[in-house]
Amino acid sequence: MRIMKADIEFREEPIRAAFAFKGKYNAKPMWNIAVKLESDSGAVAYGVANQGILWSDAAVANSHTNSGGNMLMYLISEYACKRCIGVEFETPDELLREMLGDVYAYAKAVTGLPKLRETFALGGLVAFDTAAWLLYAKEKGITNFDGLIPERARPALSARHEKIAAIPLITYSASMDDILREVDGGCFFLKIKIGSDPEHDGDYDKMLAWDKQRLTDIHNALRERPCAWSENGHIPYYLDANGRYDSKDRLLRLLDHADHIGALERIAIMEEPFPEDAGIDVSDLPVRLAADESAHSDRDVEKRISMGYRAIALKPIAKTMSMSFDMLSVCAREGVPAFCADLTVPPVQVDLNKNFAARIPAIPGLKVGLLESNGHQYYTNWADMMRQLPIPDGAWVEAHDGLYTLDERFYRESGGIFLPSERYTEMF
Repeated sequence: MRIMKADIEFREEPIRAAFAFKGKYNAKPMWNIAVKLESDSGAVAYGVANQGILWSDAAVANSHTNSGGNMLMYLISEYACKRCIGVEFETPDELLREMLGDVYAYAKAVTGLPKLRETFALGGLVAFDTAAWLLYAKEKGITNFDGLIPERARPALSARHEKIAAIPLITYSASMDDILREVDGGCFFLKIKIGSDPEHDGDYDKMLAWDKQRLTDIHNALRERPCAWSENGHIPYYLDANGRYDSKDRLLRLLDHADHIGALERIAIMEEPFPEDAGIDVSDLPVRLAADESAHSDRDVEKRISMGYRAIALKPIAKTMSMSFDMLSVCAREGVPAFCADLTVPPVQVDLNKNFAARIPAIPGLKVGLLESNGHQYYTNWADMMRQLPIPDGAWVEAHDGLYTLDERFYRESGGIFLPSERYTEMF
């Protein structure tokens, strides 16, 4: 099949609270991208993406304004739309592999960064790749997500969860009242940001002290709370450092503190403690470490697993569906669990992510699958976005008591991902 027409638009979505990430804070609007593709048969499909500039490559975010960084990723998306015209392909993942080299080279050129992280280029391909998969489905008469899964990824997508846990984001600025409100509402798997720069001076000792106190406060508040969905009956902690720790010694000091206060066994996952290029082997650390932004591709997943990482944070909504299928195939082969993380994406992308989370086996120690979704905590217009979902009344749309319910209709309709959302089609 061939793509004969491609169009792209963006809209700024205001946020109601500053987003804290990698020691920084941002209160600027987020850019949501929509791509429209048309095949040589006249079939049309749409893909949506949220641009995560700081997450994708801090060097871009640090050298540009919020709008400037977003415009650079938008240019990458636009380039992909031009590059694909007339290209013949069998499957969308084949198309991505054929285009990625050129798109990555273009991304390095427009950013002026020869060492640009590949995830930045993949971020610019998300809306395009999603649209390509949905266009492929129309061409082939595929009406269910199961029909899209490549053979190599099927072993990693063999589950069929009836419920998956909704993971809220606990940022640096979240108060204990905010945290208890999430737990009282039923959430039990908390993604806790660590690695704050409390005085904005880059002092690692102050960061460690802040993290120790943060973990102490949270553990004191939650240590006696029961949890029906964990094997040990306690609320598990998911710590996300986003590469803020400079050495294994400093991280061990945090883990020794966790052990001292009785919180070590509660840490189900610790994500990305070290900078990507640090090259630190983590196989001797006493917690399950997960790779996220350092795992750009299936090759990186293999490398991280060889370094001792024992979980992979999967982001079809930030690294493309095509690359996620490749990454999952490695996870299945190596026996390493995966789970679906967020990038503060809009509801249509949350439902796409749910299709992966619904089929990925639960990580050890939990009885249900996992899905991080924090858009409701930040988007000003979240309620409107939810109303404009293709199936806004689906039982899976809202989390109740900390869980998304995946009924037969969810699996039959694939969460509505094959249907366009008016919020994005009207942009064209």
